Amino acid sequence: MSSQSQETYSQPVVPDKIPTGEYPLIDNDPHFNRVIRYSRPSDWLYGAGVGAVSPALMLYWEKVSPSFVGKGGFAPIMRLSAAVGVTGAFIFAYSRSSARFYGARENRREVDMDMREMVDKVKRGEPLYGKSELTEYMQGVAHRNSRYAGVFSHVIPWPNFVNHPYHGVDTAKYYRQAELELEQERQGR
Repeated sequence: MSSQSQETYSQPVVPDKIPTGEYPLIDNDPHFNRVIRYSRPSDWLYGAGVGAVSPALMLYWEKVSPSFVGKGGFAPIMRLSAAVGVTGAFIFAYSRSSARFYGARENRREVDMDMREMVDKVKRGEPLYGKSELTEYMQGVAHRNSRYAGVFSHVIPWPNFVNHPYHGVDTAKYYRQAELELEQERQGR
């Protein structure tokens, strides 16, 4: 009779998927606030273009084939089209910014911003990815539910709103860079 020992994990049971792309992975489950802060103006510009399609199509269709719904009948449809457009614009911009975190798009600017932000947090002694009131298990659940969710956000928007330590990158690089900078500051004085 063999006895089996039960394993306990301090990391998620499902291993992280590591993309093999042209650009480096910054974070496979970026927090919603980071995605918004790191978004580029071009993301919002392209998003505005996508968002303008819905109301523009409604105006075009109304011009080609008027609805004849009476006075004030077209305004609610235009408001709905504008709401759909704004929602689409936001999701499009969010997806483009998320793709840079995943390394699916050119991300040199975001890599530099990430390194600066994390090194500054190390120097201040703060947790890299923020504090969380959730248990380690629930943080893992949140991570597994939203990891790479930005890829599918056009179908189900599921951003990460949970601070957790599971981001698919080796955080030692931030500590090494902070040590180098602190050593340079000491030598410079």
